Amino acid sequence: MARDRDLPSMPAALAHSIRFAYRAEPKLLLVSFALVVSSWIPDAFGALWLKLLANGAVAGDGRRVAWAAAGLAGSGAAAWLLRIAGDRVHFLFRERATIAIEAHVARLQATVASIEHHERPEYLDRLQILRDQAFLLNHLYHSFMSTVGSVARLAITVVLLASVHPALIALALFAVPTVVVASWRAGTERKVWELVAAGRRLDRHLLGLGTTAGPAKEIRLAGIGDRLARLRWSTWETWYGKIARNRTASAFWAALTWALFGAAYVGAIVAVATVLGGTAGDVLLVLAAGANLSRYLGMTAAQADFLRWCVDAASRLVWLERYADAHRRRADAQVPARIERGIRVEGVSFQYPGTDKWVLRDVDLELPAGAVVAIVGENGAGKTTLVKLLCRFYEPTEGRITVDGVDLARLPAEGWRERLAGAFQDFMRFELRARTTVGVGDLTRVEDQAAVETAVERGGAGDVVKRLPRGLDTQLGPTWREGVELSFGQWQKLALARGFMRDEPLLLVLDEPTAALDAETEHALFERFAAASRAETAAGRVTVLVSHRFSTVRMADLIVVLDGSQVGEQGSHDELMARGGLYADLYGIQARAYA
Repeated sequence: MARDRDLPSMPAALAHSIRFAYRAEPKLLLVSFALVVSSWIPDAFGALWLKLLANGAVAGDGRRVAWAAAGLAGSGAAAWLLRIAGDRVHFLFRERATIAIEAHVARLQATVASIEHHERPEYLDRLQILRDQAFLLNHLYHSFMSTVGSVARLAITVVLLASVHPALIALALFAVPTVVVASWRAGTERKVWELVAAGRRLDRHLLGLGTTAGPAKEIRLAGIGDRLARLRWSTWETWYGKIARNRTASAFWAALTWALFGAAYVGAIVAVATVLGGTAGDVLLVLAAGANLSRYLGMTAAQADFLRWCVDAASRLVWLERYADAHRRRADAQVPARIERGIRVEGVSFQYPGTDKWVLRDVDLELPAGAVVAIVGENGAGKTTLVKLLCRFYEPTEGRITVDGVDLARLPAEGWRERLAGAFQDFMRFELRARTTVGVGDLTRVEDQAAVETAVERGGAGDVVKRLPRGLDTQLGPTWREGVELSFGQWQKLALARGFMRDEPLLLVLDEPTAALDAETEHALFERFAAASRAETAAGRVTVLVSHRFSTVRMADLIVVLDGSQVGEQGSHDELMARGGLYADLYGIQARAYA
């Protein structure tokens, strides 16, 4: 797990969350706070009205009895009205705050320059907890308001007990251990939830395997459905067993502290009735206030317990904000309008965070402006990692990447990516209208019919669109009304088209985006991409092709062969073949396989 010490303290997380809510909905927050807190107070005065009622009855004072009865009725009515009004106002506040929070989380995820938090297991565990506890963020404010109201009601109750005799304040002291133990229970349980986050993530993964359409064919073909179900059950038993054992162990101390308070409560009633010589009203007040004290303490402890969970979720949101801010480098250079000289990779080495393996080591490359560069190599050679660095999904561990001599790290990540285009092997299936599925490749022109059609042509997806019942207006995805299912290759062609929505990008990246297509189709597409890149030289575009098919990339101006995390060879196809090195060997092996 990512270390707890980089999480903010609970008071800091709570204060931050309240400031966020105030900025989003200041008036609703204040009105909701006033109503929710005040709704908890009238009920506390019930014990006082009962005392006055009893003393009035004993003294035969009908006027006092009437006032006490009116006070009881008024307190009950006020509590009910304030609670109804508070719930209505808070519901509206919570709905608006929820929208603001969800938009904020999505914005944070989208603006982080790095994708490290999506690939490191300890960060994935933390994000899993944040996703699981997202509903708590919606309840944080009501829980905080209710806790404040509950504490106020508790304070009023203690004051009423002290009005009978100061020694009765001790009854509240006997209740303190129940609150301490409740807080301790919540804290220990929270830590256990942290420890089992990885197991819960595996549990969710196994559930997804067994209940979603994607893996269904292979699961049935292999006959592993029962095995997956047993594995999921054992995984659940393992992580939940730790939660259950923690709850059982802490329950003993909770029972012990409540038993101690119960004994003190009974002793207080007896003392008022005998030793302290209290009136009938005093006994009734202690009886009611003491019972309320027990109930209020329980409710306050429960509210504080729930608030702690809510603030714990908020602390992860604050962590994500800090993480996003730390990875949002302060750019002091501008993205160039065109590439004049090229992109240089200077002594770049890279390790994925949390590992000690070098994926790239001392890589030196020059990608000339206007050139088509192919990156080839065996699996695990670092091809995709190099592409990630060029796109600024990660920063080099050592060395740097420059664009016309300017360090890529000095350019604003969002501005740099606005000048990138391309497609990846692990593409996303956007189950939207076909027009939108392609158009989101350039949000500024997502509804531009001509731009979308041009991108479809560039990506070789014209045959896919022609087969759709409503063309670009067809809903994609079989789970939606009138939705159409596509083959993997068809989805891949639409992803390619999406990658070609932007005109005149500075860097065009094609990271094995045609792996599902046959070699002949891929070769034709890459030939077209290369020709278009050479023809559209206004921006000095650098085109990077990654493919495992050597025959496809032979048209590239520069071929880079990665071998064991380093550059093994580089040059044109003819130069590398004449050299008779690794490229020539791999090319010959593949050529014989296709013969």
